[in-house]
Parts: sequence; C-alpha cells; structure tokens
Amino acid sequence: MNETENDSSSEPSTSEGQEQKQQRRRRRGKPARKSQMQVLQEALGLKPEDIHGVEKKLFIAKFLDYFKEDHFDFVYKDSSIDFYKREMYDFFDAVENEEDKLLKKKFQDKQVMDVILKLKKRAEEITLEKANLKKPVDKRLRNLRLIITLPMFGIVILILLLNLIPIWYVIPLLCLFCVVPQLIQAKILKKWYNFKEENRNEFFTENRGDIMVLKDFAGDVLENIRLGLLDLKVPLQIIKFVLHSRDYANMTLLNQSTSRGAKQYVFSYDYPPGMEPFPIPEELLPPQPPKTVPETNFIILSELKIENGKIKSYIPVLKSMLSDKINTILNECEFTIAPEDFKSLVPNYSENMAIYCLCGEIAEITIVRICKWKNKFKFYLFESKECKCGEIIYALSKLDEKDKVPAELKDIFSS
Repeated sequence: MNETENDSSSEPSTSEGQEQKQQRRRRRGKPARKSQMQVLQEALGLKPEDIHGVEKKLFIAKFLDYFKEDHFDFVYKDSSIDFYKREMYDFFDAVENEEDKLLKKKFQDKQVMDVILKLKKRAEEITLEKANLKKPVDKRLRNLRLIITLPMFGIVILILLLNLIPIWYVIPLLCLFCVVPQLIQAKILKKWYNFKEENRNEFFTENRGDIMVLKDFAGDVLENIRLGLLDLKVPLQIIKFVLHSRDYANMTLLNQSTSRGAKQYVFSYDYPPGMEPFPIPEELLPPQPPKTVPETNFIILSELKIENGKIKSYIPVLKSMLSDKINTILNECEFTIAPEDFKSLVPNYSENMAIYCLCGEIAEITIVRICKWKNKFKFYLFESKECKCGEIIYALSKLDEKDKVPAELKDIFSS
C-alpha cells in the first residue's frame, strides 16, 4: 500500500477514479494494473472485503486529516464535500464488525459531518471577507485562462488571415500569449497561498475545538486500521501512506516534503512494543539490483548541492576503473526502495543537469534505491531503464552532501 501524493493541494484520490482508469485501460486493450492493496491481498491470502475496508477507512482518515489542515482548499466546493459525505455515510451504513460499529458510534456522537460543514462555512466567510472571493480559486483560474487566451489567439488568427505582419513575427507573439496566462496564474496562486498562510493560525485559534474533533476522529480511524492490520497479520512495514499533519500516535515518520505551500508526511505504522514484525512475503519484497553490471556503466554524482532533501545540482563522474570494487560494495549492501521517486528527488533533471548513457542519450531513471553498507553508510543507487543502445546506467549518490564517507569508500565517492 505504498502511496505517493505529489499533489498536496488536490483532494485525496478515490477508488472511483482508479476504476475509471482501469476501464480505460481495458478499452485500449491494456491489462489493468493491480493496486498495491490487490497485490497485498493476493500475497497474504486476505479476503477482498478486508482490503476494501482498509482502503475505505484510510480514504476517510486522509480526507479528515487534509480538511482540518487545509480547510480553505474546500471553500465553495459543495460537490466535493457532498462526495466525501456520501462516501463516509455509505461506509458506516454497511459496517458489520464490532470495532467498525464503535467507530460509527464515535462518528455520530462527535457529529463529524456537522463539524465539517460548520468549518467550511466559516472558511468561506473569511475568504469572502478578506480575499473577496466568491468561487473556488481553480475555477477562477480556468475562467481567466479562457478570457485571456481566446482573445489573444483570435488576434493571431486575424493577423494571419489579413497578412498584417510577416509570419515569422507570429511565432514570438504566440510564445508571449502562452507566457502571459502562466504569469497571471502564478501571481494568483501566490496570493492565494499567502492568504491561506496568513489566516491559518487565526482560523485554528478561533475553531480549535471543532478542528480537534476532526483530528481526534481521524486518529481513531487510523488506529482502527492499525489494529485491523495487526489482526490480519499484515506486515506493517510495507504499509506507507501520506498525511498532511504529523501529530498521530503509533506511527513512524519516513519522509516529508512541501508542495504548493503545503506539507506532506509519509508514514508507516508502528508495531506494539516488544512485538516482532511480521515477515514480508517474498513477492512483496523490493527487487534487488543485479549483482553484476557492465563495468563502464557506474556513475558517481559528485559536487552535490542538496536543499531540503532535494538534489539541486551535481557533476556526474564515470567510475569505470572502480567497477569491481563498486560491485563488491553493492553485494555487501541491504537495499530498500526510496520513499521518493527520482523526479521528486531531482526536480531540475534536464539536458543541463542529466545523467547520460555511454551512447550520449539522457538516461531515464526509473528506480531509486537506498543502499545500506555494513550499517555504516547509506547512499542512493539510481537505475535507468534500458537505453535504445541496450545499456542500463547505474548512478551512486550520497543522501546528503554533508554525509561523512567511510574511508573504504572515499575513492568511489570522491571526484
């Protein structure tokens, strides 16, 4: 159940959306991809209803957690709130086991839905009063794009039809027409993010009691999921999910990031004190990298500049002469899949800052592993997809530019 939520300002994904994607795949003749929970179900021999219940409860918990942290993202979005309301009521109306019935009673006793509607109304009042907005920001952006873009392109078409200026002048004009809406959009979004940040603390202070109701119930749902997974003997270490706040019990924080002004935290569940972790089925273990690779395909990222866990710049250095030693080091490592994908980890990856294949093509990195060498040192191992020339590129990098490299590995990670 690994999850990546790279859009922190978007609402939690739904099972309906996943089903629509699978239907489109079937229509195109492509096999439907199995979700992480489907793979987990098959590997552990679980019942579909068990997995469905976990997914539904996690969906509810993530919504409540998101809403209590970013209430302004839901202003004027009545259809979204109606959707989540329907999903929650449908789930609680169908619960059968005693633990879920207890959760339903808490949902009713705490009047969770009424609290949500009350907070949404208050957020809309503040938005109207202080930002003078009467509709969602994303709807306003769509309307502005149409209002700006359509007349601009109308002018271009008129210029071309009447042959008012040479055609080679039209190309920079088109570029200008593409840039202007983006600049306006960026300005509006920045203003919106500033508004949310400026009013966040005041909103929390004024509505602390209601917000704590949602936080406590989200915590109850998350703990219900954890206990259910323990009953099903699901290895908790492979269950990873994203939340917008970090103040919940019985969890381990794996990673955190900021996107569009909002923070995201990747968690996994903790086992009860003294309890041995459940073994992970072999088919759920992350694939291990090959033990031997072509000697010329090892690259080290040197001169690293890292900010907030993101690799901002580096110089790739080919280490073909040390391939035997690097292979030996890799054979001595333990491997885990990194919580972030390559695009998130290296956001500026481009022609100006790329890892190149030996044939000159830009390597497309598809796998990011964290290697732990003898419990002394951790580093990244990036693996590319097979290039057109048939080669696969492997790149090694420190996790942080300030990490102290063991003496045995200095010749590998040095420039």
